[in-house]
Amino acid sequence: MSVAQGYERCRALTRREAGNFYYGIRLLPRDRRAALCCVYAFARRVDDVADGPLADDEKLRRLEQLRAGLEHLDEAAEPELRALGDAVHRYPIPLDSFRDLIDGAGMDVAGATYETFEGLVVYCRRVAGSIGRLSLGVFGVREPGHEAMERAGDLGDDLGVALQLTNILRDLREDWAAGRVYLPREDLERLGAEPPAFTAELIRFEAERAQRWFDRGLELLPLLDRPAAASVSAMAGIYRRLLNRIERSPELVLAGPRLSLPAREKAWVAARSLAGVGA
Repeated sequence: MSVAQGYERCRALTRREAGNFYYGIRLLPRDRRAALCCVYAFARRVDDVADGPLADDEKLRRLEQLRAGLEHLDEAAEPELRALGDAVHRYPIPLDSFRDLIDGAGMDVAGATYETFEGLVVYCRRVAGSIGRLSLGVFGVREPGHEAMERAGDLGDDLGVALQLTNILRDLREDWAAGRVYLPREDLERLGAEPPAFTAELIRFEAERAQRWFDRGLELLPLLDRPAAASVSAMAGIYRRLLNRIERSPELVLAGPRLSLPAREKAWVAARSLAGVGA
């Protein structure tokens, strides 16, 4: 298959699987949208290995194969990887951030738990802050220069942490069933919450913390051009509305189906973001 077909396969995968993110991705101009879909498609490969049914040693071996393959994207057999290689030539996509993502996936495979919030932040920066930095390689910044890009990278990283903290809260019961607890042990002990008996007080505490990460991360928007700012605003807006719902009604993640926003609400957030209103 050609590189063009690889781009199309990445786009189709992203549209089918990206859920909340695709509402923001589709607000980008065509070329940037295509490149970001390639970023998502590779990240999905990493996630599928870490969350899949293979034995842990085989998962780690596959993750190392993905890491090694980053050095030879142009020669890859899979068209999706060749498309990513083409995107890397077109945009300053930082491949080291993919390596951080793989490190974070390895932490999941190893069953890492976190005694402190600072330890959890390391994980969040690897699995989600990395996506913020990768996306920024596609977005660029309004004012070129190392200082502006470094500032934007830090904020994109912070926004990634906010998104991941929201994911952790949304998926508390699901992760527990899979044998994973991400919330820091220090918080569980201080607030008297022993899994699976998570408390509303604990969830509100963590939600308030995530809100502060959103406040910092969204300082990124003025540094981006209009299409990129609309894209980020839509993605973040959908997640923040989800977080607001969790904060108001913690019982939604303690019982019942996995919490999500209806498609029409996501589309409304995206439309407001495109208009520059935000969510």
